[in-house]
Amino acid sequence: MEDRGPREGPDDPDPPEDEVARPTAAEVSEAIRRDILAIHRDSYGRGADRIEAHVLDDTVFVILDGIELLPNEEFLIESGRGEAVVGLRRHFQEAIETTFRAAVERATGRRVRGFASLVELDDAPPFVVEIFRLEPK
Repeated sequence: MEDRGPREGPDDPDPPEDEVARPTAAEVSEAIRRDILAIHRDSYGRGADRIEAHVLDDTVFVILDGIELLPNEEFLIESGRGEAVVGLRRHFQEAIETTFRAAVERATGRRVRGFASLVELDDAPPFVVEIFRLEPK
């Protein structure tokens, strides 16, 4: 029987943290974009024409451009009551904030320490900006 030298065992099931493959910035942004759009669709029954997610240091910016308004929202805006739509959406965003936070925390692997949402209806097309502040690394 011939000696083939030392044999390597199986890979370490718990490799050191610095050897764990981390998602790329593009993968993190894509996961955030996908999840935030899904939350908007599930929550409002509508989405947006375009969505971008940007991670810059300890801040995540999500821009939903061309948000699809509900018929009642469109009616209120046309009737000069856009502030009612903005207020309702702001209150709703506050109510489901934990869902948004969870999506960003899942994608980044970091805790969200702050969240803000801006709805802009006066611009055509209307848009939403979601801002998340992350705990420092």
